[in-house]
Amino acid sequence: MNIAFLLNGESVELAEVSPTETLLDWLRERRGLTGTKEGCNEGDCGACTVMVTDEHGARALNACILFLPQLHGKAVRTVEGLSGPDGTLHPVQQALVDCHGSQCGFCTPGFAVSMATAHLNGDTGHKDALAGNLCRCTGYAPILRAARVAEDQPVPDWISGDQAFRGAEMAASPSPTCHAPTTADDLARLYAEHPQATLAAGATDVGLWVTKQLRDLDTVIFLNRCADLQGIEETDSGYRIGAGVTMDRVRALMKPLCPGYAEMIRRYGSTQVRNAATIGGNIANGSPIGDNPPALIAANATLHLRQGDTRRDLPLEDFFIDYGKQDRAPGEFVEAVTIPKALSSLRVYKLSKRFDQDISAVCGAFNLTVTDGIVTSARIAFGGMAGIPKRATHVETALIGQPWTEDTLDATGPAWAQDFAPMSDMRASADYRLTAARNMLRRYRAEDMGQATNVLEVRP
Repeated sequence: MNIAFLLNGESVELAEVSPTETLLDWLRERRGLTGTKEGCNEGDCGACTVMVTDEHGARALNACILFLPQLHGKAVRTVEGLSGPDGTLHPVQQALVDCHGSQCGFCTPGFAVSMATAHLNGDTGHKDALAGNLCRCTGYAPILRAARVAEDQPVPDWISGDQAFRGAEMAASPSPTCHAPTTADDLARLYAEHPQATLAAGATDVGLWVTKQLRDLDTVIFLNRCADLQGIEETDSGYRIGAGVTMDRVRALMKPLCPGYAEMIRRYGSTQVRNAATIGGNIANGSPIGDNPPALIAANATLHLRQGDTRRDLPLEDFFIDYGKQDRAPGEFVEAVTIPKALSSLRVYKLSKRFDQDISAVCGAFNLTVTDGIVTSARIAFGGMAGIPKRATHVETALIGQPWTEDTLDATGPAWAQDFAPMSDMRASADYRLTAARNMLRRYRAEDMGQATNVLEVRP
């Protein structure tokens, strides 16, 4: 594939690009731009953070799991491109110096790029913006001070100028092993012709197939240029979200509608991951520990699938059949998901060893209706409790028609064992998972009764 993009203000044109060459490897090995560091090589540490700008604005992304074909038509800034042509430091770079925000310096380039991106976007939620950047030397206090010091400084013109780049208007020529369709119709045709191809949207999962599992992906179809998969449509009853909508946009949509769901999204991936990961990819990979499907199942979401010109809809919960197996035929892809508007009773709880961007031991989603003190409907789903994201149907049955009391919760005990037989692993034992799941239901009731349950809000 031939691609073109802007790198630190200079136009770059590449021919016969490998579909699985990462930006990180290309920068360091082919361009000699070694400021961008390789740490975890899986999108967790942020040492490889770069700024990527297109018609939708600037985003911080992890270069280690960003494939070169995804950059076509965009503008990229590495740490080498943060300072001006005359060597003038970017305000966040100067603030890091003044506030002593760097020690060994390995993580500093990633921090600087994340901070510069937030600075450009006027984002002053520094803890969230930097949650995907790890530092084990300096500690976060001087880094956060630096971010605050730079808040009111103007955005340098050499940074804001990237918005004018219009490389997206150039055609990215496909190759036999690499395709970048621009519409869902083109995608449907290509995928029907190459049903064994790998679909890559944000590549936050597929990227690890390459960097960690060392897979050789024969044919890759990149979805990031399919604009008609990136829309959010409000209907009378719900929101139809295109498969290509990134999780940062899903979070923004859900924040006023269902704060608990939005909070879970904030925690399950860093800014860099949320900026790339898509809701369709998160569903399609079928992970049993994915945090998104339990929330969507509890919300009674509908999945929209497409194979060629044939479309079908099914309840999201029916998509997951068994571990590693989904109800998706060869050449069929996730086109969209519809979430009903009735979300006022939906709560999502994530339990993990680390607060930010950690794999859940248990993720529970609860959506109950209580009328005159009686449970009249219930949808409860979990991740981390089975080989698939799974509803607690026996627990639901034990609740419906019963008083909304602690005694009713106690009586659900046998139903939990009917629904789940979780495994024990490094994250949690089976007993711990069952106990945590039951306690999440108690937390849901406590919240519904107006009690404070969030440990982050506890005050002496």
